[in-house]
Amino acid sequence: MTPSRATTRLAPAAALVALTLVLTACGARTESGDTAGEISAAESCVDTSGDTVKIGFLNSLSGTMAISEQTVADSLALAAAEINADGGVLGKQLEIVQEDGQSEPTVFAEKAEKLITSDCVAAVFGGWTSASRKAMLPVFEAQDSLLFYPVQYEGLESSPNIFYTGATTNQQIVPALDYLKEQGTESIFLVGSDYVFPRTANKIINAYAEANGMEVLGEEYAPLGHTDFSTIVNKVKSAGADAVFNTLNGDSNVAFFKEYKNAGLGPDAMPVVSVSIAEEEVGGIGVENVEGQLTAWNYYQTIDSPENATFVEAFQAEYGDDRVTSDPMEAAYTSLYLWKGMVEKAESFDVAEVQEAADGVTFDAPEGSVTVNGDNHHIAKTALIGKIGADGLIHTEWSSEEPIEPDPFLEGYDWAEGLS
Repeated sequence: MTPSRATTRLAPAAALVALTLVLTACGARTESGDTAGEISAAESCVDTSGDTVKIGFLNSLSGTMAISEQTVADSLALAAAEINADGGVLGKQLEIVQEDGQSEPTVFAEKAEKLITSDCVAAVFGGWTSASRKAMLPVFEAQDSLLFYPVQYEGLESSPNIFYTGATTNQQIVPALDYLKEQGTESIFLVGSDYVFPRTANKIINAYAEANGMEVLGEEYAPLGHTDFSTIVNKVKSAGADAVFNTLNGDSNVAFFKEYKNAGLGPDAMPVVSVSIAEEEVGGIGVENVEGQLTAWNYYQTIDSPENATFVEAFQAEYGDDRVTSDPMEAAYTSLYLWKGMVEKAESFDVAEVQEAADGVTFDAPEGSVTVNGDNHHIAKTALIGKIGADGLIHTEWSSEEPIEPDPFLEGYDWAEGLS
């Protein structure tokens, strides 16, 4: 079953979410230009006649994902303030409408529709879990509006109405597996939250493992917000894998790593590679519980570059010297500048013209130079494997050195054939 730009206009957000769940269950492949019957674009109510233009920020400021998403809202606000201080976008000041997704996919869909149809924003920035993105996707396609999604995800998706500024699979998960393989890892145990991203990511990991002589000794899931990991950690310990690949999200990581340490497990005997733990989460988990563990991202606060030094200084000046920067919030910060670049290249806030102008737009981001791929709406990103230090920061252990072109459907990997 292939979703397209909506063949019927589904106004109620609940109906859109229901449609998304059906498509996801069918293993939907959504990609730009892959349409099964276009409709007329929803008429935009964006007002560019005055000195301001509205944009929407949609993040979980409450619920289990707030530990991760609050910092994204902060970095978006910082980028908007910088852009406004520098003259705005096409001479217009950005007027922010902030909404709380409440860690619930249905709420994300409802708030997205409100931002587009009632607040008349030119673009929306936010989302974290893949469930929230999947819920919002048909809203943005039906309303022909733009979402800038800042978080690494499982890939196997590309929509003309979403720009993905976090990593796709070949820029994070595959490099992490390659790193483990180079370190001599022969067996892994998979632990994740029970929703779209971990389930799909682990399907990809299993395919990689089979093709690369790596054994998967177990695969366990817990609901988002779950806090009792004694049973899962006991299974991990009994399996005796060389490493654990962790796709838990939100505050479940706090309970998991505390239980992991209580069970006598650590980075020396059985390292954990996490793809959803960044500097912000380290503080919440407690550095004593995760020191020495590994992460896979495209940005760390410790990156040594003039652009990153300026970014960290500005963020801490705004929010406090004790605040840390992280990959998703850096990708969110970058997304606002990329949208600005697209709009200024197009000389228009019109969605179609922004989409047309997107290809090749670049930004010297804190993570390094990034470039938009106009075909799949992802960006080229440098892959990093990091180790959590005693200082609570993450330090680079390995780097791809150059940006990796996005390959969301893993078309460049023979072992991934049939996954999408």
